[in-house]
Amino acid sequence: MESYPISLAEETIRTLMRSALEAWSRETQLTFSEKRKDEADIRVGFVGGTHGDGYPFDGPGGTLGHAFFPGVGPIAGETHMDADEQWTYNQDQGTDVFAVAVHEFGHALGLSHSSSEKSIMKPYYQGTLGDHRYYRLSADDIEGIQALYGKYTISNDSGT
Repeated sequence: MESYPISLAEETIRTLMRSALEAWSRETQLTFSEKRKDEADIRVGFVGGTHGDGYPFDGPGGTLGHAFFPGVGPIAGETHMDADEQWTYNQDQGTDVFAVAVHEFGHALGLSHSSSEKSIMKPYYQGTLGDHRYYRLSADDIEGIQALYGKYTISNDSGT
């Protein structure tokens, strides 16, 4: 994490970001661990207005976040959330940070928007996803992430 919103505690944000990444890793062979900024493939920051990537935020409402596909270059994998939003979690008011994080991490992992009705990758905010501990990706999202990274499999290698 490079920066945090003022509306939620740092530990809450860290927990929700981990859980948002776990939504994707649960369906693939991907694993995620927290690293220092200069070692991370996905970097997360809550930033406002013009913040150096050519895609300025517009204040409350409108654009909630954006992320850059993985690959080569200094901004590959960066995930930015608009610091001017009223970030909340699992509430009817404000903008649910977990829902936006799952969506933006989909982009940071290489997924584009989807037209599937139940996809988290729809191009607009859909509201809260409920308790992060029980959230599961839609079939469309699972198909998309597995096309890029393969299915989750349990190794039977006993080392003998």
